[in-house]
Amino acid sequence: MKLYDFSLAPGPRRVRMFIAEKGIEIPSVQINTRERQQFTDEYRAVNPNCMVPTLVLDDGTSLGETVAICRYLEETHPEPNLMGRDAREKAIVEMWNRRAELEGYLAAVDAVRNSAPMFEGRGVAGVTGGVPQIPALAERGRQSMGRFFGKIDRQLADSSHLAGDRFSIADITGYITIDFARRAEIKIPEDCANVARWFAEVAERPSAAA
Repeated sequence: MKLYDFSLAPGPRRVRMFIAEKGIEIPSVQINTRERQQFTDEYRAVNPNCMVPTLVLDDGTSLGETVAICRYLEETHPEPNLMGRDAREKAIVEMWNRRAELEGYLAAVDAVRNSAPMFEGRGVAGVTGGVPQIPALAERGRQSMGRFFGKIDRQLADSSHLAGDRFSIADITGYITIDFARRAEIKIPEDCANVARWFAEVAERPSAAA
């Protein structure tokens, strides 16, 4: 296997953190999206969507979506389990991972891509250019992140982790979402003590440095 990665991008970091939790090693190739290496002919042959991460399997199959990559690794390296053990737990983990993606991660992406100077003219990932930043989307992303913080703070009031009593892919998505949002100067609100506690605990895991 080979992982096409970029050390500064949040999507690949989700996969690296998942890999680190699994305790497996996968060789990687850096695709510097700041230098637009994702648009080279060589990388298009690997992933026509021109995005990272991509995991290429030994038989040449390319997996180009973060959760699809994690699902493959979960099936081939089932322990430690990160996506649920039975039908109920799998559904709960999936529910909270999707909430973290749709209500948190996408909001953070809107806030960062529509405000950071490095993304000028590149408001949408995987597109070579000509997509202007929209300040209103950045503001909507900030507001959505505020609602996301409130939602997970309520969840974490009665739960040690986002999807229950143990660490899962939902915690990876939530943690990296909040860390990424700081690039748009979005911080954990002072009244979200449960989020702050959980975030600090996840940050202490060795995989957080992946």
